[in-house]
Amino acid sequence: MHDADLIKQWKAEENRAFSGWDFSHINGRWHFDEPPWDYKAVVKTYLKDTDILLDMGTGGGEVLLTLNHPYRNTYATEAYAPNFELCKNTLSPLGISVVQTYNDERLDKLPFENDTFDFIINRHESFDLTEVDRTLKPGGYFVTQQVGNKNDHEFMQKLNDGYIPHSSEHTIDKYCSTLANLGYEIVKTDEFQCPIRFYDVGALVFLAKILVWEFPEFSVRTHIDKLRSYQKEIDEKGFLQGTAHRFLIVARKM
Repeated sequence: MHDADLIKQWKAEENRAFSGWDFSHINGRWHFDEPPWDYKAVVKTYLKDTDILLDMGTGGGEVLLTLNHPYRNTYATEAYAPNFELCKNTLSPLGISVVQTYNDERLDKLPFENDTFDFIINRHESFDLTEVDRTLKPGGYFVTQQVGNKNDHEFMQKLNDGYIPHSSEHTIDKYCSTLANLGYEIVKTDEFQCPIRFYDVGALVFLAKILVWEFPEFSVRTHIDKLRSYQKEIDEKGFLQGTAHRFLIVARKM
């Protein structure tokens, strides 16, 4: 494919609309193994129908709805405006309370009263443990699956000129230590790393434009030489390879 055609293709990926937490557009164009644990099964191990549940950063509510938790006992937060609008149309009519979270002073503040929830879940959303602790009732559970701080390191190194936006403290050990200091019982933990591969540069462009916290200020225009370098690598090897990193924590407030 000629250079001009590639650039046109990459710009189309950059401008493609995205909502929910749906990456089906690049199915078959990238690959990484799922963690050895089943997040939904882990949550359902501890979750009771009578629990007041909060899903932090619900996306489009895709995972939340698979839990089949009583809607009247279910709350969700979402910060990304297009996803919040999607949730108002899909979750709110069911009776699920959806709240948009945004705060210029404190992005991770939860707009709820103290001791509101029996169970808080968080899949790939940022959080402030003091806010989780404030809004979780004694005896309640906090379950989180996080993207680890080694995720996409190789791609960030190149596209961000060596800058790694992930905090060095975004680790399973750090969060478990903080939770223990807050008086939580660490019920279960797990951690997983595996290769992640992209089979065309456009798929990486699509992802990089969405993951602004990993690839700040990314654009095809400003990163064209790096993308051409990646295209050469794909022409030679057939793929680009980096690292996927996930960890899981189940904690109970004593």
